[in-house]
Amino acid sequence: MFLDLIKTRRSTRKFKERPVEKEKISLLIEAALRSPSSRSINPWQFIVIDDKNILEKLSKAKPHGSGFLKGAPLGIAVCAETSQSDVWVEDTSIASAFIHLAAHDLGLGSCWIQIRKREHDPLKSADTYVKELLNIPDNMMVESIIAIGYPDEIKKGHLKDSLQFNKISFNTYGIKD
Repeated sequence: MFLDLIKTRRSTRKFKERPVEKEKISLLIEAALRSPSSRSINPWQFIVIDDKNILEKLSKAKPHGSGFLKGAPLGIAVCAETSQSDVWVEDTSIASAFIHLAAHDLGLGSCWIQIRKREHDPLKSADTYVKELLNIPDNMMVESIIAIGYPDEIKKGHLKDSLQFNKISFNTYGIKD
């Protein structure tokens, strides 16, 4: 079943104007909290956003690649207290992927919005913009925001023939057997 899930999951940037049910939000939260974390430190924090005004402001977090959040009924900001773990980036990335997969499994669409190491404008980082908007303490960083909702677009999964099997080696780099 997992392979079927990843074969059909695609990023969704167009959403129906239909709220995500509280039961599904609870399952998304549970999926995030069940994601693996190095040494079980769990440095992540999640902010669930369903306020349309906040989502619209978050859609302006960076010049490209966040605008579609304005049309999403739900967003989840994935953050971490960076002093807790030297691999917080990996831990928050895994949690973000778990949210994506859980959303797809629940019949929802989702799309990752990269925040860390992105600019809001020449004078402010996207991280700073989001932290100011969501009242996130300075000792935390925002890795991503996941836009979530019922998809208003149909995308087929990537064909197996389109996968980059040329990037696979066996036993040592460059061995293609």
